[in-house]
Amino acid sequence: MTDRLKELQGAGVAIWLDDLSRVRLSSGGLDKLRRESHVAGVTTNPTIFAKALSDAGEYDWQLRDLAVRGVDVEEAVRMLTTYDVRWACDVMRPSYETSGGVDGRVSIEVDPRSAHDAAKTVAEAKALWWLVDRPNLFIKIPATEEGLPAITATLAEGISVNVTLIFGLDRYSQVMEAFLAGLEQAQANGHDLSKIGSVASFFVSRVDTEVDKRLEKIGSDRAKALRGKAAVANARLAYERYGEVFSSARWQKLADAGAHPQRPLWASTSTKNPDYRDVIYVEELIAPGTVNTMPEPVIHAYAEHGETKPDTVTVAYDDARQVFADLLAVGVDLSDVIATLEREGVEKFEASWVELLEGVKKSLAEAAKGSGSPHRAAGKNAQSAQQAGGNA
Repeated sequence: MTDRLKELQGAGVAIWLDDLSRVRLSSGGLDKLRRESHVAGVTTNPTIFAKALSDAGEYDWQLRDLAVRGVDVEEAVRMLTTYDVRWACDVMRPSYETSGGVDGRVSIEVDPRSAHDAAKTVAEAKALWWLVDRPNLFIKIPATEEGLPAITATLAEGISVNVTLIFGLDRYSQVMEAFLAGLEQAQANGHDLSKIGSVASFFVSRVDTEVDKRLEKIGSDRAKALRGKAAVANARLAYERYGEVFSSARWQKLADAGAHPQRPLWASTSTKNPDYRDVIYVEELIAPGTVNTMPEPVIHAYAEHGETKPDTVTVAYDDARQVFADLLAVGVDLSDVIATLEREGVEKFEASWVELLEGVKKSLAEAAKGSGSPHRAAGKNAQSAQQAGGNA
């Protein structure tokens, strides 16, 4: 049988999983994906954690202990989420070691409510870094205007960063500048650049969702013919900018000191429109030195019928520029599209974070009532602590 995921990996695309839950960890499902499906990293976000913790069964023993201690809900959320991420880091450690620290990374996001407060973002990034205490951790920081100096300051501390919620080309260029400045400061601070990792999470499918909605409203045949083309074109032109920055003399100086490039990571790669091919945002974005983080159904879909070509990005720069010109010609304001997506992206993660807090608050209240068997809880406590290296 053809191993399509291995072919994708061979074309230079690192396959990451866009999901994490206690069930996935305790069942061995994540390790199985690492061993059998070439999954080499994990991304999380507030929405993923809100969904995972909505089924509190796997968290009962911790919730009970946290309730007895009387911790507030925000501390409880951090204890639960960092426990899972630490465990996932241990599961992915073999990928980290075999890739020389490039892959095997697991991401955890700062509180999205601090997306417009650089000082709070940096403080939380540092706290999460020592809470998880694993070298293959990524701290996710949103690419808002206020997030840019936070990215630089966090990298300067020797902390690895996943820059998230990137939608537009100009903001992406600013993110790469923040990365280079952060590494330069880290080097000045005496940090080993070879230990610092970073990816720039460029969101894909949401661009088509927003642009297609505007094209439908315009309604002309010319406009409708552009549906499903904006997201891939946008990502391809982002990769072009990546190539320019990471072939510069400034970057080479950092590379000579042991630095790894900040790889583009294609995020939001599940197809939202059922009329589009279910692996379109994988097949159309194959290029060396990239990461594609996918929900598990997309990973399986690619394994079944994905088509790997050596490079579907650099050969299509002119086509991508033509798509942008055509969108402008029919009246789509791409700058407004990007601004809308960034604003909504932060708002959605803020809403998921609030949902997560409310869910844990309710679970803590139920746990405080003493429901469940203390003996069973102690048993689950010991078993889970052993699986996660005893670092609850």
